[in-house]
Amino acid sequence: MNKDKSSNIVSQVIDNQLDAINNLKKSIDKNFDDTIKYLSKIKGRIIVTGIGKSAIIGMKISSTLNSTGSPSIFMHGSDALHGDLGTITSEDVLIYISKSGNNSDTIDLINNLKKNKINIISITANKKSHLAKNSKFIIYTPIEKEACPNNLAPTTSSGIQLLVGDIIAISLMSLKKFDSKSFAKFHPAGSLGKRLTITVEDLVNTNKPSVKYKSVFSDVVKEISTKMQGATAVLKSEKVIGIITDGDVRRILEKYDDPLNIPVSKLITKKPKKVNSKLLAIDALEIMTENKITNLIVTKGEKYIGMIHIHDIIKIGL
Repeated sequence: MNKDKSSNIVSQVIDNQLDAINNLKKSIDKNFDDTIKYLSKIKGRIIVTGIGKSAIIGMKISSTLNSTGSPSIFMHGSDALHGDLGTITSEDVLIYISKSGNNSDTIDLINNLKKNKINIISITANKKSHLAKNSKFIIYTPIEKEACPNNLAPTTSSGIQLLVGDIIAISLMSLKKFDSKSFAKFHPAGSLGKRLTITVEDLVNTNKPSVKYKSVFSDVVKEISTKMQGATAVLKSEKVIGIITDGDVRRILEKYDDPLNIPVSKLITKKPKKVNSKLLAIDALEIMTENKITNLIVTKGEKYIGMIHIHDIIKIGL
């Protein structure tokens, strides 16, 4: 395949998909709003089903619904005809994905679903199909032509089905007020879960390196060496009033010939960066990066509970 022909195909496929997206946008009406409102109020689960490529799309849609606060399971259309219909309860609703809505397996399954009084929402490109006629709600996906040059392989239709699934999931998220905190409950693992759940309190080193305001520099060196946090807080009446870092130590040693007995009060960096214990670790990392520092004082109310180092955050993969 020469370069010109390849570029031509790329343009044709993208244009085909864009046309289908624009047609879908025009087809969305009040019926879609009613469908989303209905789905948001069901007591059971959203069962997603389909056959062939539509089944593969259905698996992804079901997964997206689950991760965005709408309980769902995927049920393959063929398996449903061989026992899996027992999965569905009277409180569930079924989303059936089929471009034609008229293949024999779909017709058989729809007839059995109706016998069991299961409400159906169809995602289909055929408003006059057996599927559409037996659906409580229809989400119409107008497809003029597949991207396949033979207009046979499910390509554009699969992409539009996937898009509709995302629209349903995001719409339900909005109605249910499913925010980032809700999202975190369903994604506790991996870097995404860590970004949404881990606070500085989870990572704070409870060694709590600290020296008193009336201490001298030699006390600072001992504290930083012993606690190995790269810094120490300076306390006055149990409140943090300053910080001395290992970088400060190096600068002090360069500046003074014999600094060991110099009062801490003359050496501290006042107004150190302090963060609340409930701050997300990812936000703490941003503060460190913006201010070009490696340590943050962590407090709970006015109480000093410890220190967090940038390496503590990096270690967990944020």
